[in-house]
Amino acid sequence: MENWICVTCGVQFAASQARPQTCPICSDERQYIGYHGQQWTTLALMKAEGYHNRVKEHEPHLIGIGTEPSFAIGQRALLVQTGQGNVLWDCISYLDDDTVAEVRRLGGLHAIAISHPHFYSSMVEWAERLDTVIYLHEADRRWVMRPDSRIKFWSGETLSLLSAVTLVRLGGHFSGSTVLHWADGADGKGLLLTGDTIQVVADRNWVSFMYSYPNIIPLPGAEVARIRDTIAPYPFERLYGGWFDRIVTPDASNAVIRSADRYIRALEERK
Repeated sequence: MENWICVTCGVQFAASQARPQTCPICSDERQYIGYHGQQWTTLALMKAEGYHNRVKEHEPHLIGIGTEPSFAIGQRALLVQTGQGNVLWDCISYLDDDTVAEVRRLGGLHAIAISHPHFYSSMVEWAERLDTVIYLHEADRRWVMRPDSRIKFWSGETLSLLSAVTLVRLGGHFSGSTVLHWADGADGKGLLLTGDTIQVVADRNWVSFMYSYPNIIPLPGAEVARIRDTIAPYPFERLYGGWFDRIVTPDASNAVIRSADRYIRALEERK
């Protein structure tokens, strides 16, 4: 029995003898089947092929963890270090003994929280090896490919994980798409961790919002306005997207508002 991993999106599946027929996450219109067809791997195969994880400090108490060479959609996870325990934001597919040892050295994990299904990756493997729980919004329950008792589904619009760490459901990309607000980050000015619920674009003074990024399916203006208005009450100096170089600073909260307004204006001007 193997926990097969989809090579295109990086999501790990429940154990089975045979490879799954297809990946429902990649068959959805927000993603795609890889150019060479549906392909699968395992953690053991990835190790044999030379994959490893890189750990990088973005700023004090915020640590990035990403896989080299790049795998699946290439995201990195973020370790938020707080006095009440550490939170792993989003997840990556590859996990080995060295990574487990490094995360333990950095204080272990109080919880894992994930923005949306494209970043579910090997979340259960991480939770088992690091003895923690996973928080997912219940609106995305159907996309869990490896069910496990460590997964805790939450409902509503916000969830307080720790006194200064709040999950905020923004929707848009997925119904349950979530961001993490860390009020104590950036010396008390606040950090927002977004995956690609709010996507940092090539010009890192701006962000954008999409239903599907690879297939370029936009969100309606009203949905972008709702996302803008939902996150507006949360102050944050910097915004960290889902990849090592996707960071907006300074005054990132205003960058989100400006970007949403630009997006809505572009749609209205082209009607």
